[in-house]
Amino acid sequence: MTHGWEAALAEAASPSWARRARAGRALAPFAGVPEAASTLARLLLDTGDTAVTRRTAEALTRVGTPAAVRLVVRALAGADDGQADWLWTGIRDARAEPDGGTDLAAVCARLARDPDGAVRQGAAALAADADRDGALPPRT
Repeated sequence: MTHGWEAALAEAASPSWARRARAGRALAPFAGVPEAASTLARLLLDTGDTAVTRRTAEALTRVGTPAAVRLVVRALAGADDGQADWLWTGIRDARAEPDGGTDLAAVCARLARDPDGAVRQGAAALAADADRDGALPPRT
């Protein structure tokens, strides 16, 4: 039996940036599946084209599950300056959408207790950025 995300796994290895970006979008809903998660982590830090980074970060942020956001914030912690700029662009693109109803406050609060220090660091940065933009409710 094949899963819907298996074709996207193959596309993620394509030399075509457009196919890799499409794979990132297709795999985003499966961020909790280990095989998909490892591929998404690689796509978030794609060395071949920044569009792959941006579109994968955008798709994962839109999905908004703890597993999806965890991948994004983990990538933020390990990204070089150029990659980080495109990760942030993808995050902000997703948050600018009218249907971007992800409760980032709750997801970031949960990830702030993650055992991985890089995840905690990235979640704090995302929470601070969203708070600065008014996307999170004021802290009480």
